[in-house]
Amino acid sequence: MKDAPLLVRYFQPESGARLGLSIGGTVHDVSHRYPSLAAGFRESCGRVDDAIAELRSAAADSQISFPASALDQAPAPDAAHWLPPVDEQEVWAAGVTYLDSRRARQEEAVDGGDVYARVYLAERPEIFYKASLKNTVGPFAKVGIRRDSKWNVPEPELGLVVNPAMEMVGFTIGNDMSSRDIEGANPLYLPQAKVYTASCALGPGILLVSSEQSRQWLDATIRLSIRRADAEVFSGSISTDQIKRSIPELIDYLGRSNSYPAGAILLTGAGIVPPAEFTLQPDDVVSISIDGIGRLENRVIEV
Repeated sequence: MKDAPLLVRYFQPESGARLGLSIGGTVHDVSHRYPSLAAGFRESCGRVDDAIAELRSAAADSQISFPASALDQAPAPDAAHWLPPVDEQEVWAAGVTYLDSRRARQEEAVDGGDVYARVYLAERPEIFYKASLKNTVGPFAKVGIRRDSKWNVPEPELGLVVNPAMEMVGFTIGNDMSSRDIEGANPLYLPQAKVYTASCALGPGILLVSSEQSRQWLDATIRLSIRRADAEVFSGSISTDQIKRSIPELIDYLGRSNSYPAGAILLTGAGIVPPAEFTLQPDDVVSISIDGIGRLENRVIEV
C-alpha cells in the first residue's frame, strides 16, 4: 500500500471543519469535491475505486495545500488542527480478538472471566457500540479516564472503515479507552467501562484501500508508548497478523440486522495490554502508531 492516500478531517479557524487528502506528508484540501466524510462514503457505495480516483484528482486540482505537520497541535479555536476522521458515523468495537486480550480480560474479571474465554473461541465475535463524534477526539486532543474508576488503560487498535453498503474503504488508528476495574466487576458494566466523555480517539486519518485490498489485513505493527513526566512508563507492540478474526467476518457481523446510513468504523481489538499494576494518570501522554497510517497522540484528563 505504498503511497496510499490518507483521508483526513481538519479544522481551519476561518472556515471550520474541512476534508483533505494527505499524500507524502502534504494535505490537499478536497472539501470542494466531498464536503463531509458522510457525503463521500454515501457516494462511494458500489464504486470505491472510482471514489478514490476522484479524491486523487480533487487533490491534484486543490487550491489549498500545506504540510500535514502544521496540524500537529492541541485543538484551539484560533489554530489549525486535526479532527477525528468521523462525522456522522458510529464507532463500534470488537473485543477479545487477540490471545493477550483474552488473558487480560480473564485477569481483571472478579469471577475468573470464563465468558471471555468462551467468546474468543466462539463463532460469533463480540461487537459493541463504542462512540459517536460526541465522545470522540482526534490527534493531540485530550482523552478521558473516568473519575469513578481506579484502573484505566488505553487500548490501541486498528480500525476498519466501511461505507453504507458495508464495503470497506480503509483503515484508521483507534484508542478504545477502557476502565478495567468497572468491566472486571461485571461484564454487564461494559458500556460504562467503554462509553463516556472523550473515551475514544481516532486518527490521524483513513488509509484508503482499493476494493482488491479490502479483504486483507494491513501488514503492519501496532505500537503503543505511554509517557509520564517526559519518561516512558510503558511500551509494547504487536503485529496485525495476530488478529484472530478475518475482515469479511467482522464486517459481516457488524452489518447483521443493522444499517449505517453514513458508514461506520469498527475497532478490531487490542493486543497490547499493560501489566495489571499499571493505570493511567492525568497528564500521561498516549502515543499509538501503525505502519502506513501514522501516529495518534493524546494527553490524558480525568472526566
